[in-house]
Amino acid sequence: MSIDNIISQAVARAVSELYGIEVDASTITPQTTKKEFEGNLTIVVFPWVKAARKSPEAVGTEIGEWLVKNEPAVNRFNVIKGFLNIVIEPTFWNSVLSHIESTPNYGITIATENSPLVMVEYSSPNTNKPLHLGHVRNNLLGYSLSEILKACGNRVVKTNIVNDRGIHICKSMLAWKKWGKGATPESAEKKGDHLIGDFYVLFDKHYKAEIKELMEKGMSQEEAEKASPLMLEAREMLRRWEQKDPEVRSLWEMMNEWVYAGFDQTYKRMGIDFDKIYYESDTYLEGKDKVLEGLEKGIMYRKEDNSVWADLTDAGLDHKLLLRSDGTSVYMTQDIGTAKLRYQDYPIDKMIYVVGNEQNYHFQVLSLLLDRLGFKWGKDLVHFSYGMVELPEGKMKSREGTVVDADDLMEEMVTSAREVSKELGKLDGCSAEEADAISEIVGLGALKYFLLKVDPRKNMTFNPKESIDFNGNTGPFIQYTYARIRSVLRKAAEAGYAMSDYSTVEPNEKEISLIQRLADFPSVVAEAGKTYSPALIANYVYDLVKEYNQFYHDYSIMREENEAVRSLRLCLSDCTSRVISTGMSLLGIKVPERM
Repeated sequence: MSIDNIISQAVARAVSELYGIEVDASTITPQTTKKEFEGNLTIVVFPWVKAARKSPEAVGTEIGEWLVKNEPAVNRFNVIKGFLNIVIEPTFWNSVLSHIESTPNYGITIATENSPLVMVEYSSPNTNKPLHLGHVRNNLLGYSLSEILKACGNRVVKTNIVNDRGIHICKSMLAWKKWGKGATPESAEKKGDHLIGDFYVLFDKHYKAEIKELMEKGMSQEEAEKASPLMLEAREMLRRWEQKDPEVRSLWEMMNEWVYAGFDQTYKRMGIDFDKIYYESDTYLEGKDKVLEGLEKGIMYRKEDNSVWADLTDAGLDHKLLLRSDGTSVYMTQDIGTAKLRYQDYPIDKMIYVVGNEQNYHFQVLSLLLDRLGFKWGKDLVHFSYGMVELPEGKMKSREGTVVDADDLMEEMVTSAREVSKELGKLDGCSAEEADAISEIVGLGALKYFLLKVDPRKNMTFNPKESIDFNGNTGPFIQYTYARIRSVLRKAAEAGYAMSDYSTVEPNEKEISLIQRLADFPSVVAEAGKTYSPALIANYVYDLVKEYNQFYHDYSIMREENEAVRSLRLCLSDCTSRVISTGMSLLGIKVPERM
């Protein structure tokens, strides 16, 4: 049992005996005492003041006296207004550390077959261009959130919906057909997603030239856009695709395969994966069927022009178009179709969509529609709405000059990590293979940590140079501390220092502070899962590392002559490294054993 739970239950007993108030111990939440006051844990006593008919100071004092007398874990206390600050018996912290040491997968709750099934959708790329910086934040948030929810005892299915149909896809296809000269990823020596992205840009270049030419002949911009031969040809290609024209479908399948192979390489290097991938080309017709079913049940209505709508005014929203007058579907309809297929595949208890905050309204509407169409998780679907991410002006622009390419970004981060690590002597004595592996771990760790340490709901600027720093709130700082701890533990093993009994050692203030920080880990994981915030994990690990470095700076481990004290510090180091590793793994970040 954690120290928080022990104190919560003891306080509940005290309140019952002293004032006859029955309190659920789970509603009593001890907080870490502020540094300016003496104490380890603080209890707010205001909730019981009225029933006790005493001042907050008197209630705090009476509960404190009861705890000292009846709870062995409590050494002494002090009261500041309505705040009861509790000092834990110093040697009691040893049992807390021993519990952490002996608990496999400390901080992690293992799911059972009866655990809730949560589906997390993230990535959602288009097959007409490579993944970019926005996708990087999306992928890292989605993957980390999935790992955190697993750690909270949920069964999790990670899914991706690939937008592989529509006019934007046809633009790339048409450009390849017109100007590609039969190019393949192999012949062009390019990743498939990059090759297709180049043709999408090429289409836009020719399209803009056509518009300019038509406007010079006297057309308005709107007239020119409608009359553009290139756009008319792309729309004709889309029509043929929808009619399953063999030639168009064959070209579409070939080019999509190139893109998927490229995506897979990017995902692999980024360290993310999916349990199931859905494709918009499979789901858009399913959505149309579901909308027509809703129309029959009177959930939707049809207008005179044959279009199908949903009236959401009773929920404070407006009327939403679901099928155009020509019978074609809109994006909302496709999301309904995807939901239908997913629900057939998995008995989902909760659905989480990791999508940028510009889609907030879309998911309000989707939630209502899915609920009305009978999906039990529809009303409670979660839109994990995150802010946009940008780079400082002029930093690492992609070859198009407009979008920051994910592959370029990762490569640049690894290169920077190698240069900085070499400069600081972190790679001294490493073989070329070890240096490459460490540079990969540090570069990608820097990228991931910097993007995940920020509250996901906020817009942010990613500063590559700042993220690679080995000091401050960065991935490399945490990784280096982990490697340092592992080095200490290896040296202790080489010196033959076995772990001995430390139960009678009275830990000092810094050791207690570090043990208490480790003891907080399970509740931090639980809170991160409850609030969908990887940033809580990231900043907890950073605070833990800062705490350890202060301890390491002030106290010797290997030169400590008292065997029991040395064992306490080695155990403390081992538990800290384990929690760092677990916490970083929840962010999808690796930690190097040597550095």
